[in-house]
Amino acid sequence: MTEYLNVAGNKIAYDVTGAGPLVVLAHGMGDSRHSYRFVAPALVAAGYRVANLDIRGCGDSSPDWDGYSRTDIAGDLVALVRHLGGPAVIMGQSISGGAATIAAATAPELIAGVIELAPFTRTQTVSPGGLMRVKRYRTGSLQLGLTMALGSLSAWKKYLDLAYPAKPADWAGELARIETTMSEPGRMKALQAMARTSPADAGARLPDVRCPVLIVMGSLDPDWADPRAEGEQIIADLPAGLGQLSVIEGAGHYPHAQTPDEVVALSLPFLTRTLTNA
Repeated sequence: MTEYLNVAGNKIAYDVTGAGPLVVLAHGMGDSRHSYRFVAPALVAAGYRVANLDIRGCGDSSPDWDGYSRTDIAGDLVALVRHLGGPAVIMGQSISGGAATIAAATAPELIAGVIELAPFTRTQTVSPGGLMRVKRYRTGSLQLGLTMALGSLSAWKKYLDLAYPAKPADWAGELARIETTMSEPGRMKALQAMARTSPADAGARLPDVRCPVLIVMGSLDPDWADPRAEGEQIIADLPAGLGQLSVIEGAGHYPHAQTPDEVVALSLPFLTRTLTNA
């Protein structure tokens, strides 16, 4: 059942299933909570209460917001955890990975741990050498650029085709769902606004995080010339001993939908450690 949280005159859509310690799932730009369709049931079966939300501007949440920064999204995440009676672990993908970092830094009493999937958590620089060497990075950058500049749904679909090196069994239906949602008024504008935001606000808060952090990268993620190096740098910017990195071979930018079994297998020991005594 979809529920709604009122935030600044708008609504955040979410659903809650299961019983036990709280895990909050937050997707990336141009997506919806349906991207966790494989992970959420597995976490519920493992004994967790799972809150799966549509971040602002996406899915069933309100389409028009004043801001789409990671700091804005972090405020929504903290509000939801507080509403549901945390503490919680936040699993955030892409832009929501950066938002989860800010949430952990600003509300340590509510956030017991963070799992970041293919996160944009640091200020990004274009790698000219990477563009020359790595075709997927070059092509992905082009399609994202066209999406951001032109609001092109065709370019976004071409990016997604690259970002899922192997497709889930239900990909045709899922792509149709994404296309329908992104054709709704305001949805592409929200994606463009998110794409224009800088991860600098999240990167600045990495030294302030006090809870454990698990970074999960896909080896074939087209958003970086070297996804492992990006993950290693996030770990380096965290306080010593808090972060751990796992790279899933063959996964792209959406490991939770492309390789959900691997994501769940990595997440369960982390959740046990962080939530048992939270």
